[in-house]
Amino acid sequence: MTGFDIDGDLVRKLSALLDETGLTELEYADGERRIRVSKAAPVLAVAAAAAASDDAAAPADQPVSLADHPGAVTAPMVGTAYIAPEPGATPFVGIGDVVSAGQTLLLIEAMKTFNPVRAPKAGRVAQILIDDATPVAYGQPLMILE
Repeated sequence: MTGFDIDGDLVRKLSALLDETGLTELEYADGERRIRVSKAAPVLAVAAAAAASDDAAAPADQPVSLADHPGAVTAPMVGTAYIAPEPGATPFVGIGDVVSAGQTLLLIEAMKTFNPVRAPKAGRVAQILIDDATPVAYGQPLMILE
């Protein structure tokens, strides 16, 4: 790329916006120029099925990753996940709790709006994969229901 100057002030403003909103990644486009600002966060890598060879394929009854688990509850958006309705309150659910379909499991705050994440099916909470006030990425596994 020739003639592409990085606007440090814009990068700093976008970084500040990430902190204000709790987002982990932001992309800004202006004509042909694009700037993506991202916080380094651990993300589970999911191998594409097309990339795996038949010889290296996992047995059909074992998921490749937690996101592929049939009981995985994944983040529907980028934001900050909260396992309780407010600081110091009892969490919505705990490990071993039996939940019904549609029950609120946690909240994801994005752009100062709290969005409930509901159980997609009835089951028992087998694992909680995040801590309270954790930044989460779209599709990231949050809980496992069995």
